[in-house]
Amino acid sequence: MTDDATLYSGGLVFDGLNTPTGGQAVLVENGRITKVAPADSFQGFAGQTVDTTGATLMPGLIDCHVHICHGAEANPAEGVDRLSASGVGLRALEHAKRTLEGGIVAVRDCGGKDYIDLDVRDALNAGRFPGPVMRASGRMICMTGGHGNRWGLVADGVEDVIKAVRTNVHKGVDVIKIMATGGVMTPGVNPEDAHYTAAEMKAGISEARRFHKRTASHAQGAEGILNAVRGGIHSIEHGIFMNDECIAEMIDGGVFLVPTLAAVKNILLNRDKGIPAWAVEKSERVYDIHLQAFKDYIAAGGRVAMGTDAGTPFNIHGANAWELAYMAEAGMPALDALIAGTSNAAELVEPGDRGVIRDGAVADFLLVPGNPAEDITAAADRTRHLAVIKDGRTVSGSTADSPAARMQAAAI
Repeated sequence: MTDDATLYSGGLVFDGLNTPTGGQAVLVENGRITKVAPADSFQGFAGQTVDTTGATLMPGLIDCHVHICHGAEANPAEGVDRLSASGVGLRALEHAKRTLEGGIVAVRDCGGKDYIDLDVRDALNAGRFPGPVMRASGRMICMTGGHGNRWGLVADGVEDVIKAVRTNVHKGVDVIKIMATGGVMTPGVNPEDAHYTAAEMKAGISEARRFHKRTASHAQGAEGILNAVRGGIHSIEHGIFMNDECIAEMIDGGVFLVPTLAAVKNILLNRDKGIPAWAVEKSERVYDIHLQAFKDYIAAGGRVAMGTDAGTPFNIHGANAWELAYMAEAGMPALDALIAGTSNAAELVEPGDRGVIRDGAVADFLLVPGNPAEDITAAADRTRHLAVIKDGRTVSGSTADSPAARMQAAAI
């Protein structure tokens, strides 16, 4: 046993896969979990002990869809355009810090500006700045005039799409993001319209897979969703107009849905605060449709990975965990929402031995009061978080006193 060994014991443990259980303890050494076992098997342990009585130790959360360069203004595109490249990068690092403090230990960035997100990723992953582990897509690939064309890599036709994928691979992206349809935050496009043809989508996805890259598709309309799924996509982002055919083919293909319920919800909650009228109109049109599609997908047994679209209007970095509550409000069992934000998200993002509590995993934890499978806001509301631990070190909150004592003191 090393000198820095820490034992978390006394409360519940949610391992990222199963119902939170009591009676277990978690031993951490050198930033990794060395043993998960019944608490009484650690009798005589002489190292540091964190008493988690009254709380649940769970994996740190993973957000599969953020825009770290965007600032969640009423019109984030204008916010980015006002800054220099260095200004965008510095602000992105601030967003990353807030994201980590909000309980998010890993993110997948789904579109930045001029590959600045790749520099931010490298700085975070090297530990030069505080923030989550990051995977990044660089410039989104879109058609002429398509969703995301303001900063995307514009490509038309099969050969051009293949070249765009190769360009991003050469730049060092982790994931290839292809825009299958129109979207809410680009003026003059319809979210229901398929942008790339089935042949273009298949060519881009196949080229990405040839270079061992994960793929994600902004896909809101049914035709575009089907084009992406039939082309072999790993995840569908948003999925607003999923129909029964989409759902069946996604499930058959093992495709993850990243629903990003927070994106449209935050636009509607703040519709009178300067958000462009065209974005509000589209959000009002799609909101109920989106919720119903999500309900249909989970009822059919589809796999969900948590994603927020953080950085879009009033979708604030650091408040990412609220997506758990939004999924639960839409009908997803709280336990399934927790799984979507931990082990499922880790399977999609591949952040390196995270998203679960088991022997050998990285010691990235979120300590929350009570049982989040019974009260999802314990994990969703960052003001209730007791501590955020990354690589075995506490980065937010405190592990000095027992959660039970802190909760009792707060109630006095």
